[in-house]
Amino acid sequence: MPVDALNLAIVDELAFFRKGVKEYLSEQISINVIFQASDLSDVLYHLEHAKVDILLVDVFSSRSGNSDVLKMIHEKHPTIKILILSSCTDPQLISNLMDYDIHGYISKMDEPEELLHAIMAVSKNKIYPNKLFTEALYWNRQKNIIYDQGKSDVLLNEREQKILKFIWEEKSNKEIADSFFLSIRSIEKIRQDMKEKLGVKSTVGLLKYGIVQKIIDTNTII
Repeated sequence: MPVDALNLAIVDELAFFRKGVKEYLSEQISINVIFQASDLSDVLYHLEHAKVDILLVDVFSSRSGNSDVLKMIHEKHPTIKILILSSCTDPQLISNLMDYDIHGYISKMDEPEELLHAIMAVSKNKIYPNKLFTEALYWNRQKNIIYDQGKSDVLLNEREQKILKFIWEEKSNKEIADSFFLSIRSIEKIRQDMKEKLGVKSTVGLLKYGIVQKIIDTNTII
């Protein structure tokens, strides 16, 4: 297994499905499936003993309380990227997950290659904005979950919008700073100001705003 392989965990109540996904992903040279779990509540224990980059999980299972556990995982392990793989295709229900900074949502009806593309995008700290995810973002916007106290109406200025596009294109702070003839510290300050202005806590929150407001062209996926 390569040194820079992704450490991925699979959570699904169906053992047959978990094993099938693990077998497929284990064939990929850059993915290491380090553990499986049938119940999301078991993951908290595993995460205390294993380094996980991406959590692949079905939250719409027969067990209740999954959303609460997902919230706990997000709060205790904010660096773990969450990718949902589920049979639910209702964007209104999926929109409830956006508050946990999930990076993508894949339907179990999709082709295996779609899951792999999503994992590769998420590994670069990018959102995987397929149709289902984008529709859920719009539902989320209507319920004002992403943006606090009506901040969804706040507009970014031209420079901030350009910085948002650069973030989507995976430009480093140095590259962005060079484009504006500013210092790296200035770009860091601007990015933090953008988060405060929009009421979001992370870069993922900024990118979600950019997608909803159509500042970011989701067809330009690196």
